[in-house]
Amino acid sequence: GAAWRRLAYDELLAGQLALALVRARIRRTTGRPLVGDGKLEAAIRAALPYSLTGSQETALDEIHADLASPDRMLRLLQGDVGSGKTVIALFVLLRAVESGVQGALMAPTETLAGQHAETAARLVGPHARVELLTAALAARERREALTRIETGEAAIVIGTHALLQEDVAFSDLGLLVVDEQHRF
Repeated sequence: GAAWRRLAYDELLAGQLALALVRARIRRTTGRPLVGDGKLEAAIRAALPYSLTGSQETALDEIHADLASPDRMLRLLQGDVGSGKTVIALFVLLRAVESGVQGALMAPTETLAGQHAETAARLVGPHARVELLTAALAARERREALTRIETGEAAIVIGTHALLQEDVAFSDLGLLVVDEQHRF
């Protein structure tokens, strides 16, 4: 009854306070503003067979405002399956590329990473190199991918937790998007 609700409340409050402290510390560590010229975004918008929804435009505007600030961004984008979160992620990664840095997207599974990379290559490929990095790559493919990532030839890198391996060295990683949809 009431005792369990109180314990649950206390646990939730403690979690929220801890998260607030982490966020405050992250924000105190200044990053660098990521401001693009909009050319890549305009090209991708023209290639899309549909227009973004009002909610997607709002989310994108808010994220772009965060990126333009020197404060580090810590943001959660929520939406139903099929609501267009991946497209928003791609636009955000493009902003990083327009700003002269690399962007990475980490997916929870190899299948999802492959799907994201396929979508990105189709939309972004003509404008920026998209690299897929998963544990499933053969040794030679992996070495070549790692070289493209380290030299900066790979502008957008999409992968699984393989992105976190010690042998992965980015030329200049400016933005990381984590897709954790299956973890919630």
